[in-house]
Amino acid sequence: MSVFKDHKISLKNILHFIPEALLCHLSSTTKVDHYSKVLHGKKMFYLLLFCIFDNEKLSQRTLEDTFNSSGFKALFGLGEEEKIRRSSISERLSKIDVNYFKEIYEQMYRQFLELYDKTEIEKYNLIRVDSTTVSEASSRLKEGMSNNSGKKLLKFSFSFDGVLPSGVEVFNEQQYSSEDLALPEVILKQAKKEEHHCNIYVMDRGLQSAKTMMNFDQNSIKFIIRLKENRKFEELESFLPSENTRKWDEWKLVKDSRVQVFARRPIENKNGKSCKVETEFRLIIIKNEKTEKEFWFLSNEFDLSAKEISDYYRKRWDIEVFFRFLKQELNLTHLVSLNKNGIQVMVYMTMITSMLLLIYKKANSLGYKTAKRRIAMELRDMITAILIIFAGGNPDKVFKT
Repeated sequence: MSVFKDHKISLKNILHFIPEALLCHLSSTTKVDHYSKVLHGKKMFYLLLFCIFDNEKLSQRTLEDTFNSSGFKALFGLGEEEKIRRSSISERLSKIDVNYFKEIYEQMYRQFLELYDKTEIEKYNLIRVDSTTVSEASSRLKEGMSNNSGKKLLKFSFSFDGVLPSGVEVFNEQQYSSEDLALPEVILKQAKKEEHHCNIYVMDRGLQSAKTMMNFDQNSIKFIIRLKENRKFEELESFLPSENTRKWDEWKLVKDSRVQVFARRPIENKNGKSCKVETEFRLIIIKNEKTEKEFWFLSNEFDLSAKEISDYYRKRWDIEVFFRFLKQELNLTHLVSLNKNGIQVMVYMTMITSMLLLIYKKANSLGYKTAKRRIAMELRDMITAILIIFAGGNPDKVFKT
């Protein structure tokens, strides 16, 4: 088999992170196998996982050909007589229980989280949150957000801890074209799952609702948001340090204050309705001394320094790199199903695949493309080795493992 001498972990090791007992347990606790004769949940899971790893661009026809191939059947112990058609895959994706795939994803994420050491846990409590839209082939969607070009769009809103995707929501309703509605849903659901979390959520300028920020604070959710410049506020207290500590690298600290911000519309509070939010926030303004460009940050975190908050925001870029990885390497923009149920299944499977690939990448100190290419090589070699054994041969003579 493919042997990469510098590797600390192989694909075989990675696949052990998917417990067979978990797949069987979820098959009985969810409705995934109701009304299915051939494409049971476990088979669909392995089919989708294999095909995402092994193909540049996935399609229902590719899924059909893969399932019917001897190599796939040998690798996952399926009977040679088992056959499916593309139409069966299409129908199965549209009806299969999404919770089966969601539960696998969430349990795997918790399992990987246990591998982080204490310093990593502190580092990965910084959650980057953002959305990306998909429009390729989306004009054929029955349900989707409309845009000016006449195409229908889907929005995928992710949270990312710096190594692994920690949450995702799929939106196709027009109201969620606003990040003020989409991003809070992702954050509040994650905060609800992690009751005693110490996360700080970092967002770009898409979310600007003062009411949402107030809601975050009331739910003890720490955040750092890039505010739109010249947002109206009232300064309550200045934290500006002495002149000689206001600079780092190319940046100058212009403002560090306790403030109350104004909402676009009046908000109900104990004194009646007011456009000024009662909750007190921290406003930090920094300026690049070369370009003169200002960055405004609003946060409810008062213990960190202004530089730390600025540095945390810069780490938000990690999620942009993650989006590029999902789109270029795992083909998130190519919709295998045009049904919302099928799209959700594919998103969770893409997240599961990405977690396995990211762990493989991190453990072996590889780039995204190299990690995916080597996993595909290991997959093909595993199939070849099994077929050699079935034919009565010795794979060690071929692969020198």
